[in-house]
Amino acid sequence: MAANNYVPKKPDVIDCNIEKTLDVIGGKWAFLVLRELFVGTRRFGELQRLIPAVSPRALTSTLRHMEQKGVLERKVYPTVPVTVEYTLTPKGEDLHQIIREMKLWASKWT
Repeated sequence: MAANNYVPKKPDVIDCNIEKTLDVIGGKWAFLVLRELFVGTRRFGELQRLIPAVSPRALTSTLRHMEQKGVLERKVYPTVPVTVEYTLTPKGEDLHQIIREMKLWASKWT
């Protein structure tokens, strides 16, 4: 992944467009994956156990999407069987504040 993906932009104008953020975060399972990765690096099997409702296929799809968007990094270790770990990038860590605010809103209003 290119190093420039980890340098935050300083926009001249902030568009009123939440769609870009939602596209980066992804689908239904992304928030739960983020919740687990905010704690630290996790393996695929750990994520599956911690999010029991997600199917392996949906988890794989979510992780690939988030990796493609630069939210997390996937590190493969040449072991038998192969060990794969997922860690948030600085871009992914920056989502923590957004998710925290959403949790506060939900506890206040729902």
